Amino acid sequence: MNELKLLREWDADAPPLTDAARTRARFRLHQAMREPAAPMTISRRPLLRVAVAAVAAGTVTATVVVAQNTGSSPRTQPVSAATVLRGAAAEERRLEKPIAPRDDQFIYSKEIIKETPAGGGRTRTYVDESWSSVDGSKKSYLSELGDADWVPPFKPGESIWPPNRWSELKQLPTDPAKLPIALRGLLRKPDPDRPLRADEWPMVQFGLSGLLRKPVLPKGLRSAAFEALATVPGIRLLPGRTDADGRTGLGIQYVGGPGTPWADRKQVLVFDAKTYQYLGMRDQRREGGTTYEQWSYLAVHGVVDRVMQRP
Repeated sequence: MNELKLLREWDADAPPLTDAARTRARFRLHQAMREPAAPMTISRRPLLRVAVAAVAAGTVTATVVVAQNTGSSPRTQPVSAATVLRGAAAEERRLEKPIAPRDDQFIYSKEIIKETPAGGGRTRTYVDESWSSVDGSKKSYLSELGDADWVPPFKPGESIWPPNRWSELKQLPTDPAKLPIALRGLLRKPDPDRPLRADEWPMVQFGLSGLLRKPVLPKGLRSAAFEALATVPGIRLLPGRTDADGRTGLGIQYVGGPGTPWADRKQVLVFDAKTYQYLGMRDQRREGGTTYEQWSYLAVHGVVDRVMQRP
């Protein structure tokens, strides 16, 4: 399903995103020109797929009882989605290694995706390696579900969400209270002095989830995104979820309000049950009448000087 189409249908009065929409579709259109008869697949990282989530009004706060390993015997205690996300922010701050890539460099990522037909069948594993230009001025080499190709440099005035240009990422606030206000303006000019409305949370979740899919972010931005998500209405906790590496943890899912395009979203972020470190993602996609269950995680990431170089 096209996330931009969902956003447009949800807020039909929003001004058109001509440049952003064109940029988001660049890889998809480029693939279509190369193979006109090939069916379109739902796009993934690093440019197009984000964990879109939304709720138009009301709060869905899930608290479940999970086993906690204290070093002797497991015990149970209530854990909320907000607790997990704030714990993920703390773990990110503890493990974070700040970097400062140059404009002439590339962000490298290696993502593992496992996919199985929902009705049963053979599991396929994809290894997506991508090299994304730091400032957007050079050709990037991007892979989605094993299909890789060159993507032309940005044209003047073109942009994308989440931003590829490091300079744009650096401009985003690392204060978790200010970040949602900055992100609600993805479809219109932001107003930093006005409080968030209930109907703006879908765009905030769209923006935050997109940031969390980026393999490399400026110092403090990922932890701020986790903390900001903890305040978003519509998040719920799902125990006993696994990532593509077979690690079991706690899932966080975004639930849209009744009647919104995100009421039945299947994306789940998976976190370690003890440390709350982010592990990977579970999702679904549909192609050719078949629904596929997906598990994914980021195996390697870093900054390199040229395409095809690895950290």
